[in-house]
Amino acid sequence: MLGLIIIVAIGVWALYQKQTVGEVASDLSSKLSDKLDQLWSIAQTSLQDRKYLRAEKALLTILRVDERNASAYNRLGILYAKQQQFKEAIECFEIAQSLEPSASSLHNVGLIYYETEKYDKAALAFEQALAMDSEHAARHIAYAKVQEKLGNDKRMIEALEKAIELDPIPQTLRILADAYSRTGNDELAAELKERAGRMMVPQGQNRIKQPRKVVM
Repeated sequence: MLGLIIIVAIGVWALYQKQTVGEVASDLSSKLSDKLDQLWSIAQTSLQDRKYLRAEKALLTILRVDERNASAYNRLGILYAKQQQFKEAIECFEIAQSLEPSASSLHNVGLIYYETEKYDKAALAFEQALAMDSEHAARHIAYAKVQEKLGNDKRMIEALEKAIELDPIPQTLRILADAYSRTGNDELAAELKERAGRMMVPQGQNRIKQPRKVVM
C-alpha cells in the first residue's frame, strides 16, 4: 500500500514538474517576443527619425537572437542604403533574399546598383524582381529608367507602357510621352500629354524621374 502511494506521489510530482517547466518556457517565450517587438519599434522609430546608430543597434540585437530574420536584414539594408553604405546594404539584401526570397529585396538591390551606376546589374535585379511580382507600376518605371541609361529605348517604352496599364497616373503618362518624343513618336506623345493635361497634372514633369528610393 505504501509503495502504491509513493508511485502515485511521484506521478503527481512529475506531472507538476512538467507543467512547471512548460509554464516557464511559455513565460520566457512571451518575454522574448515582447523584447523583439520593443526592438522592432525602436528600429522603426529610429529609422524615421534618422537616428541610424540606434536603429542599427536594435536590428543587430534582433539578429543576434534570430539570425535568420529576413525582415531584419531587409531593414538593415535600408538603413545602410540611406547612409550610402552600398556594399553593406547589398550584402544585407542578398542575405534576406537567400533566407526569404522576395521581389522587394531584389528591387532594393536594383536601386542600389542604379545609384552606383552599375546599370547591367541593376537591370538584372529588376528583371528578377518583376519575374516575382510585376503588379507594381514603380517596378516597371525603375526598370525603364535603367533601360534608358543602357540606351535600350524599346525596352524602356515597353516598361513604361506596362506601368501605365497598372497605374495610369498623370506623372507616368508624361514620362511615357517624353519617351515617345525622344524616339520620334510625336503623335503618341501629344496624345498622352493631352490626356495628362485633362487630369490636371502640373507642368514640367516630362522626364523620367529617378527610381524610387529604397522600398520600406
